[in-house]
Amino acid sequence: MNRTTVLEVGGLHWATSTPVIESALLRRPGVTAVEANAVNQTATVTYDPDRTSVAELSKWVRDCGYHCAGRSVPEHVCDPMSEPAPGPGTPAHPPQPAAHEMPGGHTAQELMGHGGHAGMSMDAMVRDMRNRFLVALVLSIPIMLWSPMGREMFGFTVPAPFGLRDDVFTLLLSLPVIFYSSWIFFDGAYRALKARTLDMMVLVAVAIGTGWLYSVGVTLTGGGEVFYEAASVLASFVLLGHWFEMRARGGANDAIRTLLELAPPMAVVLRDGQPVEIPTAEVVVGDLLLIRPGAKIPVDGTVETGSSEVDESMVTGESLPVTKAEGSEVIGASINTTGTLRVRATKVGSDTALAQIVALVQEAQNSKAPGQRLADRAAFWLVLVALIGGLGTFVVWWAVDGDVQRALLFAITVVVITCPDALGLATPTAIMVGTGLGAQRGVLFKNATALETSARIDTVVMDKTGTLTKGEPEVTDVVVDGLTEDELLTLVTAVERESEHPLAGAIVRYAAARGLPAVSLENFRNVPGHGAVAEVAGRRVAVGNRKLMVAENVDFGALMDRRDELASTGRTAVLVAVDGRGVGAIALADAARETSAEAVASLHELGIEVVMLSGDNVATARRIAGQLGIGTVIAEVLPGDKADKIAELQRAGKKVAMVGDGVNDAPALAQADLGIAIGAGTDVAIETADLVLMRSDPLDVPIALRIGRGTLRKMRQNLGWAVGYNVIALPIAAGVFEPAFGLVLRPEIAALSMSGSSLIVAVNALMLKRLRLPSPPQEQPAPRPAPEPIPTSPHR
Repeated sequence: MNRTTVLEVGGLHWATSTPVIESALLRRPGVTAVEANAVNQTATVTYDPDRTSVAELSKWVRDCGYHCAGRSVPEHVCDPMSEPAPGPGTPAHPPQPAAHEMPGGHTAQELMGHGGHAGMSMDAMVRDMRNRFLVALVLSIPIMLWSPMGREMFGFTVPAPFGLRDDVFTLLLSLPVIFYSSWIFFDGAYRALKARTLDMMVLVAVAIGTGWLYSVGVTLTGGGEVFYEAASVLASFVLLGHWFEMRARGGANDAIRTLLELAPPMAVVLRDGQPVEIPTAEVVVGDLLLIRPGAKIPVDGTVETGSSEVDESMVTGESLPVTKAEGSEVIGASINTTGTLRVRATKVGSDTALAQIVALVQEAQNSKAPGQRLADRAAFWLVLVALIGGLGTFVVWWAVDGDVQRALLFAITVVVITCPDALGLATPTAIMVGTGLGAQRGVLFKNATALETSARIDTVVMDKTGTLTKGEPEVTDVVVDGLTEDELLTLVTAVERESEHPLAGAIVRYAAARGLPAVSLENFRNVPGHGAVAEVAGRRVAVGNRKLMVAENVDFGALMDRRDELASTGRTAVLVAVDGRGVGAIALADAARETSAEAVASLHELGIEVVMLSGDNVATARRIAGQLGIGTVIAEVLPGDKADKIAELQRAGKKVAMVGDGVNDAPALAQADLGIAIGAGTDVAIETADLVLMRSDPLDVPIALRIGRGTLRKMRQNLGWAVGYNVIALPIAAGVFEPAFGLVLRPEIAALSMSGSSLIVAVNALMLKRLRLPSPPQEQPAPRPAPEPIPTSPHR
């Protein structure tokens, strides 16, 4: 069975360089799919573990000339180069390889230090790009001044030093520009050609290399008009534009960077009852962890002792603290706020919820939407068109006026201005920002196709129980005759407190919320399927259904009509008799979630039809639908028939999203155009869902669709700009308008235009971060006292 992993790939300078990685790895044995991403410096690889491994994959990436430290995972995962955790029977503490055995010569701790954190390599790349630009800029100024164009334009008359000819002096000055500043272009072009593909590096290398080599030839054969200034200024502008562009697209990685850094680097474990601080990467399943107030929980686990409020917002998107007590599950990277907990580790390393979320988001960011696959193919052919167009431009202009230098300038300009980097960046940057924006709200898109599909949804089908409703009964009405509500509830609660029925529990909770006192009882008798009878404060109290009251010979009179009225609206009515007389009825129903009505209204604002799907009877379903403003109700649907109802809507021409719990609704989720699993908590690996909502909040559904629409809008804008730019720029660069209008572009201006186009695409995608989304409810967190110093242990 194939596995999928996300590898860190450092050094992907240009968006059009990703085919180099994809093409090279796909030719390796056991690799079935590769999707690389220059924006977040990672690649998602699907492979056969029987034929290859993560270590081999990483080596193959390095063979392409790129850096790879293994899997891109959170800092608390210590095994970036390893396969998934071994099965039963393997030692809890497997021996770590020696430093010289680790890939790259890195030790395990050095690898763990950044855990394949792609953001670090991006920062280093930005600094490197800046340094190369500064060298090119500083040397381009004297090269320009001592060039024929500089002497003519600026009237510069100072002779070259040491008695050198101008062209010899500018040749010497250009050497650092070519062999340092521009070397990344030549190196990248070599990698691309070696991988049998074409990318932007090839174009820039051809443009700079052609102008410089022609000039060297002229200089070595006695002198003449040279283009050292064109080559150096061209390199400077390309480096400048991509320095700014890389800084901009680095911002698209903020969300995943935040996730990668959530886990604490150290954990406190109890050894013989004493707290000892160790690296989180050394925690194993079964360790007992001490979590003090204010501390982050290092790994997933189960509370053994203690109670507290835990802030899980950074992991699940749930803004309100969650109460934890003995037996509660806790999530690694969440924050303990009030009490002290002792937690038994149940999931560590790549098995934790945080690691799974990071992997899911990275896979989504690396996946390609249909539009991106088309853009990738277009980018390849655009490079080929640019090379052929440049050659054709040279031949035509040389044939027209016989001026080699003029023909060469036009040819170089065509090659430079047609660079498809903006086309390659158009979609991935928008997807990066969109998926990151969702992850910050606990909205996890599984792939780019899901993100694009969410923008086209016109109908949302929502399962009633557990999605629109809380999935548990609540008291909705209390009808009394001869007693006050509090008197009735006090008597009923005394009886129901002894019952295990869900309806009894709902009544007890309702009475407790009103602060009613607990009353003792005698002679409690449960009547299976009917209710219960007991003596409370000397009075015989019967609580149950109509059959119990018939058996007790109780006449309810007009109260029975009220009971029937409540039942007709989808409520369950519990009858109450005291000393043989009917005194009241308590109505219960599955209550709607607090945000369900707002979610439905928000979907309607987006022009989306909302359909409620339910297995309940029509009266119950319509009662909830009426409360929430839902016009279309499909009731009395068996679980196995839900997928058929979705298919009926699709046959009517609707783009359907199905919202369910991801388990009982699996067939319907799979049938829908977009399957949305709600309330997934830490179960992010729901196979049938395209979109996972971490919170049990239907309001996240319109939020997800808003993110999808905003992302698709940015993708279209970027693709439109990238295509339109090339359509307009190419004929201008080729000199088509020069005879009629005297409109000529020099290579330097073409480079600035090309880089500016890429920058515009990146910045436009980042504007998606300003998408207006409803804010989740906030609560002031409890103060977090500083933890006491804890002794550390260098070894386990």
